[in-house]
Amino acid sequence: MTDAYIYLLGRLLVIRQEKVDRAAPDFAWNAIRYNPLGSADFANPNFDVAYMEGWIATDDHAGVLLEVPEIKGRYYTAQVLDEWGEVIANINERTFPSKPYGKFALVKPGSTVAIPPDAARIELHSSKAKLLARVEIKGDRDGALALQKQFKLTPLGDVATSPSPTIGEFDNATLLGAEAFDNVDAAFASALDVSPVAARMQQQVRSVAAYVASGPAARAEIDRLLRDKIVPDFVKNAIAKSGPVHKHWVGGAQTGNYGSDYSLRTVVNYAGIWANVTDEVIYFFAGSDAGNKPLDGSKSYVIHFPANSLPSSVVNGYWSVILVGVPDYRVVPNPLNRFNFNSYSSLTKEPDGSLKIAIGPQPVKGVPQTNWLPSAPGKQFSLTFRTYVPKDIVKQGKWAPPAVTEVR
Repeated sequence: MTDAYIYLLGRLLVIRQEKVDRAAPDFAWNAIRYNPLGSADFANPNFDVAYMEGWIATDDHAGVLLEVPEIKGRYYTAQVLDEWGEVIANINERTFPSKPYGKFALVKPGSTVAIPPDAARIELHSSKAKLLARVEIKGDRDGALALQKQFKLTPLGDVATSPSPTIGEFDNATLLGAEAFDNVDAAFASALDVSPVAARMQQQVRSVAAYVASGPAARAEIDRLLRDKIVPDFVKNAIAKSGPVHKHWVGGAQTGNYGSDYSLRTVVNYAGIWANVTDEVIYFFAGSDAGNKPLDGSKSYVIHFPANSLPSSVVNGYWSVILVGVPDYRVVPNPLNRFNFNSYSSLTKEPDGSLKIAIGPQPVKGVPQTNWLPSAPGKQFSLTFRTYVPKDIVKQGKWAPPAVTEVR
């Protein structure tokens, strides 16, 4: 029962995000939405980049042409994902060294659509996909915005789009109960799952769905089990169980392409949808301090990086850390509008070359105010640390951020 729900929830979270995106006044299929700097309408965003996003719709005879500009000297990628949160492709100089920019035709598998001769063909997993492109700001907002606007989507033919499957309304604090199983056939039929365990897990889900539909007593039984046990356990322990623990940070797990680990995929879709593959970025999450106590916005903390283990030394791209609330995983408003630090933040190092980052409702004594990340009193929070284009020391699990230590 638990496994069936966790598997299904991964798909429902993507459907929920699709519904949110499609409700935007300016939504259009096969069109790029150029997000203003510092905005992204999904959990755990990255404020270190200029975002572009869009929903791709194709069919047997129509595709979409993606144009990626030439970008030098800053991180970028055009990430294409399926409707389960699995990465289909990253278009950049690392994954497409012979064609890091130019035209790319996104098509449905087996499609007969005619594509331009200078376009590379990329087959999606099914008829729809999510595009999420990023251009590193790197202290140059105008330059990043200019490059952002050079990404383009052009339909190759007229596409007949289908509505997203019908699901109940829910948020991260109140996940669906038995109603999650009301429309599973449509949820599965609308998007191919490439996981090697998909067939087995979908059969388990259908078995539970049949039981839920068998009568009011059965439905009430499943709903009670979900709301009293399965959902609270998931919400409480999702991040803690999502990967290895290093210095009280959970991280280093294989994200983006999950294989048979549907549980991790669901956790990622819940806490930070549209995660990328580990060659592009490795994520670390901290929801508790060095004493294993939940991070509390009323308290003060310090992360202290030794001089010989600064975050900038373990990436070929850049690093960042962002504070988000729990359980919504959205940024927490503060008077400074300061939500994150990254490689280009004006952080002050200690005399010995080490680096301290302070977190708390007020500046922390002994740490420069430039290094202070504000929290909200009474609000539980989580930290997400990103290492973009991580070096081998991170990939091999030999580096993690220092523990978050409470300052009394």
